Amino acid sequence: MTTPTNSPDLLYLSRNDLIELGGGHSQPYVDAIIDGLTAHVRRDYVQPLKPYLRWPGADHIADRIIAMPCYLGGEQAIAGLKWIGSRQHNPARFGLERASAVVLLNDAQTNYPIAIMEGGLISGMRTAAITAVAARHLARGGFTDVAGIGCGPIARMQMQTLLEQFPSIERLHLFDLSSAAADAFIAELAGRFPRIAFVKAGSAEAAVRAADVIVTCTVADAPYLRYDWLKPGAFVSNVSIMDVHKEVYELADKVVVDDWEQSNREKKIINQLVLEGRFSREHLHAELGEIVVGDKPGRENDREIILLNPMGMALDDIVCARHFYHLARERGIGTQLPLYG
Repeated sequence: MTTPTNSPDLLYLSRNDLIELGGGHSQPYVDAIIDGLTAHVRRDYVQPLKPYLRWPGADHIADRIIAMPCYLGGEQAIAGLKWIGSRQHNPARFGLERASAVVLLNDAQTNYPIAIMEGGLISGMRTAAITAVAARHLARGGFTDVAGIGCGPIARMQMQTLLEQFPSIERLHLFDLSSAAADAFIAELAGRFPRIAFVKAGSAEAAVRAADVIVTCTVADAPYLRYDWLKPGAFVSNVSIMDVHKEVYELADKVVVDDWEQSNREKKIINQLVLEGRFSREHLHAELGEIVVGDKPGRENDREIILLNPMGMALDDIVCARHFYHLARERGIGTQLPLYG
């Protein structure tokens, strides 16, 4: 086959490139996620159910690679894929972050690839932005106490984002099975947010009971968080999906997801409840986008206990990656790679 002489460009953005474009802070992700949730409500997207790739030797629920494709419409229509891998043993065995990712973007007119970028930062920060956007609608106004269960990289992005977005926060109640991980977490964030009191909780229960907003950031493969731990008015962002007991879904005043079809699969807790006849689409209060655009109410009183189950959508990654792609083109940041050489 003859190689064309006119080689299309492929823009490569490293994590440092993304940080130079503002990707180390929460606001670009919050803005993009609001756009993405609006597109979700309008059904201006195509998002197949994501396949999970596992093979023998995958001993933990977190040992997998996920392909997350999405087409996003509108004036800046684009398509893309997040390819995200995870191994539970990466930190201890290789000194690496547990998860890694790349995001590939394709032009919606030609379907040619136009960009590839580091996806771990985008993946973590967009997940944190979902928590922040949801908290504006589902948490009690002026909340002061946040619990973080798990103190890894995802938790740091979650707590950073909440602290940047909500100046009312006074205390973080943190728990990790590794005391050293909790200490390192506190040491890192305390220097950046000196106004905050960091409380190292003795148990997950102690952290949850003290908090108005609870964020789970673990690799738990079985539930531990019980309904009676939650005080009136609590908002739970169940980021790591498997942490919350089934009773919480049944007893909470409102259960919200990002996308019902994505949430009701892979034998996650919602899917287990559906198969057991204990939960259904009719029991769900709303998808988050419906609340963001005002089609359904968020919090309606200060005593409601509200659970968000954000399974994570490819749409979230692609809408954020689209923002950084266009910004990088405007500013001349990144490395141009000729597709054909």
